[in-house]
Amino acid sequence: MNAFNVAEYMQALGLQARAASAQMAKASARAKNTALRALARRLREAGEPLAQANALDLARAEAAGLAAPMVDRLRLTPKVIETVAQGCEQLAAMPDVIGDIVGLKEQPSGIRVGQMRVPIGVFGMIYESRPNVTIEAASLAIKSGNAAILRGGSEAIDSNKALAQMVRAALAEAGLPEDAVQLVATTDREAVGQLIAMPAFVDVIIPRGGKGLIERISASAKVPVIKHLDGNCHTYVDDTADLDMAVVVVDNAKTQKYSPCNATEGLLVARGVAAAFLPRIGAVFAAKGVEMRCDAEAAALLEGLAGQPRIVPASEQDWFEEYLAPVISIKVVAGLDEAIAHINHYSSHHTDAILTRDHVNAQRFLREVDSASVMVNASTRFADGFEYGLGAEIGISTDKFHARGPVGIEGLTSLKYVVLGQGEIRS
Repeated sequence: MNAFNVAEYMQALGLQARAASAQMAKASARAKNTALRALARRLREAGEPLAQANALDLARAEAAGLAAPMVDRLRLTPKVIETVAQGCEQLAAMPDVIGDIVGLKEQPSGIRVGQMRVPIGVFGMIYESRPNVTIEAASLAIKSGNAAILRGGSEAIDSNKALAQMVRAALAEAGLPEDAVQLVATTDREAVGQLIAMPAFVDVIIPRGGKGLIERISASAKVPVIKHLDGNCHTYVDDTADLDMAVVVVDNAKTQKYSPCNATEGLLVARGVAAAFLPRIGAVFAAKGVEMRCDAEAAALLEGLAGQPRIVPASEQDWFEEYLAPVISIKVVAGLDEAIAHINHYSSHHTDAILTRDHVNAQRFLREVDSASVMVNASTRFADGFEYGLGAEIGISTDKFHARGPVGIEGLTSLKYVVLGQGEIRS
């Protein structure tokens, strides 16, 4: 496709999405849940046609020399299919929040004023690699009463097309507009440029992928973007912490899985417990091959570890770094004030945790740390839509407007004021 045709094609998708969004906004909870259950059934019945489409993507990726982890992300195994099918069913079982009225209060004039939850309208989603995201995004669009235009990575185009056909069939089966979820069927990069610059048709853009992708989208978009660039998450071990618990939680927060954006990348330890705590967690990290990038005080306390632990001096950049790897920065701090100041300066405002037995310190940390998720005595790895009881998430936002933290159904809605009267007039 040339640029002119891509522009024309994207305009057509936008027109269709806007029309479908009006139908989705008034769709019944029953119809939306019927579509979600139909989609779950179709996924389980997909069998050979979906496997063949996925095999085309895998063969193309291997021929192009993609790294094994990237190829693995493309793979639609029976387990992956079952997981997304269950996700559809879980969303169907959740309450429908569209139309809920909250905060209704009577005013001195006699009118009652509240806010009604309504769909955003049309969201565009741009994502890389994982074709299962097609179903996650589609199912959240359906449940929240929105229309969606999805642009997956070119490496998963055949899988995404096959999955999108199932979504359309499930919508039709429920009597809902097929165009409520549309996949951009071209791999031409111009399509992305068009999608993020159509405010007449698209209300918000959600990029999901690496930092480079999100930075490019955010810099060029002409519609609002729900985004997070980095996951530089911290865990602070307070000087009142239960150290047995702290060892377990910090280990999990860092090593349970290295690649997610909610893994702890920075460990802060209060000076009062550093000598007792750091050798213990250092031994755990050393046994697992985690490189520790330390300030001078932390490094001195870790010197006596057995074996050959990887302990290196931390640079200024290390305090900002999202490693997504078996690497962690470690700093000894005077106490809570220094920990909060460090986090607010260096973190990406994604997720930060305090381990403490001091209620006042816990409350101060919750109030004063400026992040989308703030935790007390829990692993940062819990910062996830499913773990938060949202059913699923379409991404995580570190912005401060509208949605913040894991974005589930409510993050894809807006509130409008409603006024209920009985003939009142303003004097």
